[in-house]
Formats: sequence, C-alpha cells, structure tokens
Amino acid sequence: MATLIHANDPKSFQTEVIESKIPVLVDFWAAWCGPCRMVAPEVDAIAQAHDGDLKVVKVDVDANPEPAARYNVMGIPTIGLFRDGKLVATSVGAKPRKRIEKELGIEAAKA
Repeated sequence: MATLIHANDPKSFQTEVIESKIPVLVDFWAAWCGPCRMVAPEVDAIAQAHDGDLKVVKVDVDANPEPAARYNVMGIPTIGLFRDGKLVATSVGAKPRKRIEKELGIEAAKA
C-alpha cells in the first residue's frame, strides 16, 4: 500500500519533494476545499497505481503556504509533478485519475 506523505512545513517540502530521487506528485490542497476532498480518492488511486515509481506528497496550503506561492498555485486543488526538484507539469481542479495522469504525463500503464 502506498503511503501519502504530508509536507506541511518548508523543511519537509524540501526533503520530500525538492531532494527526492524519484518523481513526486504534489497535491496542493486545504481541508476547507470541497473539490480537494473530491479529488483525494483519485490522488490515492494514483499513489497506489504508481507505488515505488512515484512519491505522492500532500501540501496543506494553509499550513505551508510558501511552496504554493513559490510555484504560483492560484487555485486548489492543484496537482503538480516534480522531477529532479523542478515543477514540470500541473493539473488544476478536481478531475478523474486518468485525466490527471494524462495532464501530468504520467505513464498510465500501471492501471
């Protein structure tokens, strides 16, 4: 079972996302955000499908606003794909798993 990692402070974001040796899917969300709660099961499904090949990190924008500001997150949910510490693709809004994977360029072969 894949583990979702929470990076709710700048140090954990640096360690879990920027310094990661594997690609990282980052879910920028907030507890009060209805669409964020709607997309959560889709993010969980992506984590399960890509376990070991992709790290999934959740960033509560209220608890840790700095990364959201740094990466120009203007609306949530925003799901970003980081490779080698750089944001390479984003998907904004609540969407089905397959559409998120397509927008982020994540190989969906592990369905």
